[in-house]
Amino acid sequence: MTNRLATATSPYLLQHAENPVDWWEWSPEAFAEARERGVPVLLSVGYAACHWCHVMAHESFSDERIAAYMNEHFVNVKVDREERPDVDAVYMEVTQAMTGRGGWPMTCFLTPGGEPFHAGTYYPPTPHPQVPSFPQLMEAVVTAWRENADEVTAAAGRVVEQLAERSGPLPPSTLDEDALSGAVVSLLGEYDRRNGGFGGAPKFPPSMVLEFLLRHHERTGSVEAVSMARVSCDAMASGGTYDQLAGGFARYSVDAGWVVPHFEKMLYDNALLLRLYTHLSRRGGDQRHRQVAQDTAEFLLRDLGTPQGGFAASLDADTDGVEGLTYVWTPAQLVEVLGLADGAWAAELFGVTDEGTFERGTSTLRLLSAPDQERFASVRSRLLAARAKRPQPGRDDKVVTAWNGLAIAALAEAGALFDRPRWTEAAVAAARLLLDVHVVGGRLLRTSRDGVPGTAAGVLEDHGCLAEGLLVLHQVTGSPEWLTAACALLDTALERFPIDGVPGGYHDTADDAETLVRRPSDPTDNATPSGASSLASALLTASALAGADWAGAYRSAAEAAVARAGVLGAQAPRFAGNWLAVAEALRAGPVQVALVGSSPELRAVALAEVHGGGVVLAGEPSAPGVPLLADRPLVDGEPAAYVCRGYVCDRPVTTPDALAAALRT
Repeated sequence: MTNRLATATSPYLLQHAENPVDWWEWSPEAFAEARERGVPVLLSVGYAACHWCHVMAHESFSDERIAAYMNEHFVNVKVDREERPDVDAVYMEVTQAMTGRGGWPMTCFLTPGGEPFHAGTYYPPTPHPQVPSFPQLMEAVVTAWRENADEVTAAAGRVVEQLAERSGPLPPSTLDEDALSGAVVSLLGEYDRRNGGFGGAPKFPPSMVLEFLLRHHERTGSVEAVSMARVSCDAMASGGTYDQLAGGFARYSVDAGWVVPHFEKMLYDNALLLRLYTHLSRRGGDQRHRQVAQDTAEFLLRDLGTPQGGFAASLDADTDGVEGLTYVWTPAQLVEVLGLADGAWAAELFGVTDEGTFERGTSTLRLLSAPDQERFASVRSRLLAARAKRPQPGRDDKVVTAWNGLAIAALAEAGALFDRPRWTEAAVAAARLLLDVHVVGGRLLRTSRDGVPGTAAGVLEDHGCLAEGLLVLHQVTGSPEWLTAACALLDTALERFPIDGVPGGYHDTADDAETLVRRPSDPTDNATPSGASSLASALLTASALAGADWAGAYRSAAEAAVARAGVLGAQAPRFAGNWLAVAEALRAGPVQVALVGSSPELRAVALAEVHGGGVVLAGEPSAPGVPLLADRPLVDGEPAAYVCRGYVCDRPVTTPDALAAALRT
């Protein structure tokens, strides 16, 4: 037997298609059913790679008795948070306000009008200390609804009103020089000097914060900033959250030392980290940083690439219902694959012990020392081949616009810097898929699967992240089509998403999007850039590429957005990483390098030396549709480089040494 989710396109919803729960997708029809029956809505939100979502599905949603109670007393709505980030954002705000924490699966009880009156996350099937069971919770909700539905509804309305009062736009407070330096000082106070990263367990890869610190060092020479960035990147790359065999990062570490990951691998994490390690590799020439970037790029293409040319959303945390089954090892398993000598060597190198660092006597793989590279390559290859014969985690193969935009930017930049045309070609293929399939009737959609567009409208982060990716492609390929498409997305965002009467403020949904109980507007950078900060970043990049006629408008819009982020950057810099990085690029120029004529030597220097947020574009003089190259001729018939800020350029240079000197000034 299947339920309504059997016709869904979301892999997460399809995971629940055979539950005995009478699930609905998020839709007006579901709420109309609740009004008709006079019952609350039980909203369950999660995503395909989520371990605890699987646990609750197995324990509760697959239980006939629990499902029968759900079906009798509620209209049950299942939402993929990755398809509907707007729905997730609205009710996660409620969950955090009511409980002081958030997470997935998210469990909310709503009136038939969509107002929330109770919210939480995972609930077990039997009571735990200080945690009611899921059946107990439902019974309490049903009793409250049956005995006092009017008061419950009124209370839910007050919840929405109170959140509206608390969640207005940030006040004007720009990220000036003092704010940027102050953010570094604040981050030093939260920095884990022993393990890298910030705070304690659980510990997430702070990609955007580290990008800010790297840019701050590039602009100011701050030793503290670059030290935090380097030590954190080294620790992550050596830990169990990084796949030492196949490349790619897990979503986060459950401990402070990066030993045991939550094993799901997300596209957005790996795209952001690929770009970070690419940028870091050009500062100091550390071979390990370069190798991590290259292996992460290969992971994206090999394990997340889709037949249509896009990139899948994630790999699951679980394999056959067991978390980490694919990835962990025992000393005996290493010996079985590698033989006695290499097995013992690998156990010492990777920290695999008889006691284990994970569960059931198994260990994650860490890189505890710098190995002999030839022996390491052989061991790694044999272990990876053996691991490929194990059961593999499931894959959520929907294509999310924003996350593919992040991947396009990262692969295009890495492909250019490391001279890997295949990576750039993959970025081009993903961009073509998004523009051909995700743009319908001139408007951007959130997802597709198997080349079929979804129904959810694109949110602000989709416009900002995709525009940024297309602008990087324009720089790497010199093709004007990517610039044109990026500017169209930015123009739509500037028209459809602003908060009325709030210069630089943006909603996360368009003015013609589905009306929810609140129109979300979250400025914080979390696992991905916020919609507003991603838009600000793309606007600033576009201002350096789109030509003088558009540069002023795009830069002004970027500056206005950043002028709203000062309080966030000062009070919570760990949740303003992308804002801080954009502010650094604003203060640095950003630098524009226009390369006319074909000179791989000049291009290599520009790519290696330009600061974060700067742009590098190569092509023939006055190439049609490429404003940065307009009116910049060859010098005595030879290729030349123009270093510019705001389209005002220094005298052109023709040698790599002269270009390096100009960029280091």
